[in-house]
Amino acid sequence: MEEKVLRKLFLGFIQIHILHHAKEHPIFGVWMLEELKEHGYNISSGTLYPILHSMESDGLLIKEERNVEGKIRKYYSTTEKGNKVLNEARNKAYELFKEIKE
Repeated sequence: MEEKVLRKLFLGFIQIHILHHAKEHPIFGVWMLEELKEHGYNISSGTLYPILHSMESDGLLIKEERNVEGKIRKYYSTTEKGNKVLNEARNKAYELFKEIKE
C-alpha cells in the first residue's frame, strides 16, 4: 500500500523533472530513464513513455522525430505552456519544501 501511495506522489516529481530537462535541451526516453535513475527513480520505459505521451497531449511537451543511426528517435522539448507550468511548479515546490524541511 505504501509503495502505491509513494508512486503516485513521485509521479508529479518525475513530471517536473522531465519539464526541467526538456527546457534545457531536447530529451529522449532512454536518456531520461537514466537521468531519473541517477536521482533514485526506478521506473520502466512502460511507465515513462505514457507519461511523455500524456505530457505531449496536455500541451506541455512537443515531439520531434530525428533519424539517429538509421533509427527514428523521438525528442521532447517544452512548449510555452510547459515552461509556464514548470515555473509555477518550481515556485510552489520551493514554498512547500521551505515549510516541510526539518
